This record gives sequence, C-alpha cells and structure tokens, in this order.
Amino acid sequence: MDCNMDEKESWTGAKVKVVGGCYEKGAPGAKLRWKNKIADRSEYVKYLTAAERYWYSPLDDWYGSEKRRGPA
Repeated sequence: MDCNMDEKESWTGAKVKVVGGCYEKGAPGAKLRWKNKIADRSEYVKYLTAAERYWYSPLDDWYGSEKRRGPA
C-alpha cells in the first residue's frame, strides 16, 4: 500500500509534509451482517444498549469526558 505525501502549511507558516490518502481502492465485497454473529437475545440487547447509549441513555449515565459539567 502506497501513501501519498502532501505538502501543507503549518500554523507557524512553515511547509511540512503530511501523509495523504493511504488506502486501497475498491469496494467491500459483501455486507457485514453483525446480527448473525450474536447468538441469543440477551447478547443482542447487551450489544444494542452499549452501541446506542449516546442516544437513549440519561445524561447521568455518561462516562468521563462525555459528561457535561453544566446542563445545557
């Protein structure tokens, strides 16, 4: 895999080289079916509560840096 080196300007005004696009071109072969990897309902619910906690959890359940110091 070859990475492109781009030349950008830093915040001090100096020219610096940064790594550009570094990926293989193409498309995925098949869809990832994550539901088929989970064996039973309890694991399914555990996965969804962990994955969707940002949307459906009360503000008191958030962790560390995700927590707001003062309510909005």
